Amino acid sequence: MEENITKEPVASYDGKHYTYADYLKFGYDEAVEIIKGKLFRMSPAPSSLHQIISRNISGLLYNKLKGQKCQFFSAPFDVILPVAGKDFNESDRVVQPDVCVICDPDKVKKCGCFGAPDWIIEILSPHTAKKDLQDKFALYEESGVNEYWIVEPKNLTVEVFVLTDDKYARINTYVQDDVIPCHTLEGMKIDMTEVFE
Repeated sequence: MEENITKEPVASYDGKHYTYADYLKFGYDEAVEIIKGKLFRMSPAPSSLHQIISRNISGLLYNKLKGQKCQFFSAPFDVILPVAGKDFNESDRVVQPDVCVICDPDKVKKCGCFGAPDWIIEILSPHTAKKDLQDKFALYEESGVNEYWIVEPKNLTVEVFVLTDDKYARINTYVQDDVIPCHTLEGMKIDMTEVFE
């Protein structure tokens, strides 16, 4: 059960426009993300329900992707998104999605993913909802993330968006007994009862 509702933990500390090069020098005790140059703190830690759902999704993906080219990663895992005309050190977009699937092995480096994942799943919690629904939605759309799932633990729903003509098209909102087809990975389906088990 979700509890301890807090305000969105946004920080732009000194108003500076941050990049991945800055991110590599950070000495913060807490994890942060950079969205279009602004720092977003990632505390407090996710709830146990959030972690259970993340674990369930990761388990399903592990079994479905084993032996295939596509790989999945769970947070904490840095994703450095591309910015046109800039190298990755100058990118002002560094995020840690709850779960991401990457099918281009060249994007996966020792320090994380350099480029847009094919599929990102974010699990909402009270302190990240605005960021996931607005800031990251726009960021993932602009960066070319093909498929974006937003999991709402409180209502036991998953909202699915797929990139069409460079804009996200809402495919459907799935409820607890549904089976969700994955648009990025042909033939893959995720049973909602297993996600929320």
